[in-house]
Amino acid sequence: MTSTIKETQSIKEAVNFINTIDVNKFSRLLSRIIQKLHVKGERTFSEEEEQKLQAALTLDKHALNLVLETTAFILEQAVYHSIKPASLQQQLEEIHLNSDKAEVFSQAWASAGPELVEKLKRSTFAPKKLDYVSWQLNLQMAQSSQARMKSPSAVLQLGLRNEDSEVQENIFVEFNHQQLLEFYDKLEIVQGQLDSLT
Repeated sequence: MTSTIKETQSIKEAVNFINTIDVNKFSRLLSRIIQKLHVKGERTFSEEEEQKLQAALTLDKHALNLVLETTAFILEQAVYHSIKPASLQQQLEEIHLNSDKAEVFSQAWASAGPELVEKLKRSTFAPKKLDYVSWQLNLQMAQSSQARMKSPSAVLQLGLRNEDSEVQENIFVEFNHQQLLEFYDKLEIVQGQLDSLT
């Protein structure tokens, strides 16, 4: 059987972080992600909870986000491909996840998987479609004449449209360098997921 979980650069990085987490803490983290996975548009953890998690797991914000996104992605792959628990464990060990963490994943998937599949089936929705993307770079000069600080940012314009409407909605999103990097990491995970489905 071919593996459905591909070892992209961001997954490799996330696996390294997951391997450093205490197995009991990871088990609790995984349970929370499973509970919230079917809820669209809602964060798994609040900002305050994420800060506590960073301290508890000794991960910085970027590392924690990567762990949360990748864990959710692996669970979504298990849903989409109806992966059996034993196969999931094997595939996770193939991408170098420690066997104790892979086993926690497998056990959580065995016990919560069927209910998660049902919840995800009920929560399907019709999203807006992306018509086009454009961008521009901004360089904000410091207000004070003594200061020479420049603050570069990128502004993305996303043209969105409902399937049943001709009305187009424009969304403008501004990113600093760090935010753009985090957004790129998320896109890489999405790309990996799309690649595995085609």
